[in-house]
Amino acid sequence: MTKPIQDMPNVVTECFQDTDKSQLTAPIEESAPKILLLYGSLRERSFSRLAAEEAARILNRLGAETRVFNPSGLPLPDDTDADHPKVQELRELASWCDGMVWSSPERHGAMTGIMKAQIDWIPLAMQGVRPTQGKTLAVMQVCGGSQSFNAVNQMRILGRWMRMVTIPNQSSVAKAWMEFDDNDRMKPSSYYDRIVDVMEELMKFTYLLKDKRDYFTDRYSERKETSEEFRKRIDQRSM
Repeated sequence: MTKPIQDMPNVVTECFQDTDKSQLTAPIEESAPKILLLYGSLRERSFSRLAAEEAARILNRLGAETRVFNPSGLPLPDDTDADHPKVQELRELASWCDGMVWSSPERHGAMTGIMKAQIDWIPLAMQGVRPTQGKTLAVMQVCGGSQSFNAVNQMRILGRWMRMVTIPNQSSVAKAWMEFDDNDRMKPSSYYDRIVDVMEELMKFTYLLKDKRDYFTDRYSERKETSEEFRKRIDQRSM
């Protein structure tokens, strides 16, 4: 039998809150979602970049505002200070956006180091603000051979670690070198259709969450910690 809240040990009862259903059903703001796209290869003809650019076109058509970050020149994590211009550019874009798309090749059965370096440069907290918490994420990968899901599975783990809402759908393009034409546009195929599906789903989740992030990421444990810190300060002043 569940204990009443007041009988449960180590609980600050005033930190509990009833579910505010009005927050769940509040009108969706019509402003364009802002989406940041990252890709994981510096090759001159990078298929992860081409896939990201194709995704950006779809997102624009669906009403989003997009930015594609070019990782060329981004230093390795901890190889320089965070005031490096490329690091600052990436972090500003991470704060700017409502959601992200991560597009990586699979190399040696994993996402690339270039992809991981970009994610590693985005901190969990920056000047008291969490730049990724509660934002949406779509993951995609391109494969040189048969279809695989190693990279997207790894990126899902990272998305969860970054406290992002990773949407259920994902894209994995097999033999990516066959899926783009001489103009670097993706050919009509089931792979292209899947990317459209993923971007459409990303837009839906972003519309639902972008104006409600504070509500969805509000946590009892953090409210309790804040309340206890406040009490300690009051007690210290009264001593």
